[in-house]
Amino acid sequence: MRQVCVTFGGVALLLGMSTGSVWAHGVAGKRFFPATIAIDDPAVNDELALPSFSHIKGPDAKETDIGAELSKTITPNLAVSIGATYQILDPVDPEVKSTEGFANPHVGLKYLLLRQDEHETLISLGFDWEIGGVGNKKVGALSFSTVSPNLFFGKGLGDLPDSVRWLRPFALTGAVGADVPLGEDSNVMKYGFTVQYSLQYLQAYVQDIGLPAPFNRMIPLVEFAFQTPLEGPDKGKTTWTTNPGIIWAGRYVEIGVEAIIPMNDRTGKNVGVSALLHFFLDDLFPSVFRPLFR
Repeated sequence: MRQVCVTFGGVALLLGMSTGSVWAHGVAGKRFFPATIAIDDPAVNDELALPSFSHIKGPDAKETDIGAELSKTITPNLAVSIGATYQILDPVDPEVKSTEGFANPHVGLKYLLLRQDEHETLISLGFDWEIGGVGNKKVGALSFSTVSPNLFFGKGLGDLPDSVRWLRPFALTGAVGADVPLGEDSNVMKYGFTVQYSLQYLQAYVQDIGLPAPFNRMIPLVEFAFQTPLEGPDKGKTTWTTNPGIIWAGRYVEIGVEAIIPMNDRTGKNVGVSALLHFFLDDLFPSVFRPLFR
């Protein structure tokens, strides 16, 4: 965990560079949609999440996840991704040894169906494949694969009238999909949404209220993440969390941190934390990370 903190601290070297006002990624009209932690964003880009981090105490163990994901555009509207997560399970019982190892890796596709600049709207389709039998069974990696179709959306409120212009910095993003295991009947519906308020949008397009750096590029947000089994003994029993946090987004890099708050007994009783360090490769290395076919 100390190494993760050092990595996040080192991003300060890039923060000073990240002062451009033009976004090349995740944009619809004037709206920039940041990469979020609990709910995947609707954008299609060349990006690297390294690392993503979460830590929470469950009934039986403390779980720490450290992940990485690389996304590469094939066309301006189509991207492929590959990711992996290293998990550490520290049992509450001191007599039980901790366990750690990689979960199954995953690969994915995301296709941008719609970008409507006037109404700050993005809609995408995604498909993920968790490759079974690769990860460590001791941390719960399954021997069979799981496929996950998803629909993603993003909507900024910049088209609201002048009478409510202070609401224009708000944006909503969300996703709905399912995890479909190929080795058993235990489909799970996964869905959620985020509510964001972009201070950068406020300063640039509503009214400059004189926020200094780094506050002028912050995006306070709340994410709501839900899971509902569609089969088996837990059918219909939803678990969900509320994740309030903040994102700082520059031209080249983004950093975010959120609390993980369980919202019912099935989800747990302990508050966790998650964080993300995200690099915009298409802006850092535009001659290398660009669509292969235009």
